[in-house]
Amino acid sequence: MKQPFRNFSGIAAAMPAPNINTDAIIPAAYLRTANADLGKGLFGMLRYDDAGNEKPDFVLNQPPFREAEILFAGENFGCGSSREAAAWALKQFGMRCVFAPSFADIFYENAFRNGLLAGKVAPDALARMVAQAGGATPLFAVDLAAGHVTHADGERMAFEIAPARRDALLRGDDEIDMTLAHRAEIAAFHSAGLAERPWLHAPLARKA
Repeated sequence: MKQPFRNFSGIAAAMPAPNINTDAIIPAAYLRTANADLGKGLFGMLRYDDAGNEKPDFVLNQPPFREAEILFAGENFGCGSSREAAAWALKQFGMRCVFAPSFADIFYENAFRNGLLAGKVAPDALARMVAQAGGATPLFAVDLAAGHVTHADGERMAFEIAPARRDALLRGDDEIDMTLAHRAEIAAFHSAGLAERPWLHAPLARKA
């Protein structure tokens, strides 16, 4: 079980370009050791120059976005390879939510497996979020149960998330917890199978 998701207010950074892939999210160079600082490697090719120095014009190198917990991203976020480390890197940096019009399927699954909220938003809502994040007060409140994000000025924008995923995040359930929640049904199915198809459960006779 992971930590239950709690509503919070935090800084939002905007990276609205479409098709940001997993190699951009966490470059392969940061995956060579088991104890790499994936948070430092987040968007490594965009954050650092060839000498390893920060690029001052990159959003996460600027205050207050160094402390960002929310990311507003473009469509098809997380495309490319299936590396789960993309979700790990976002989490280790301190990101708790990513909002985008769409996500690559594998990244989307990996996000929820790691307790990262991936909320789908309408393109026009994303445009407003990006504009507000670039303003003087890039502070937003996230309410998972209600399914909305509210800017400090009071403007509220909805995001889409499947109820089952929402509830799992609120409880802090991983996939094992979600399976065990159906233990009664599983046990009933097994019992019915024993009664109806006993030959499937008979031990195989061993050859001498």
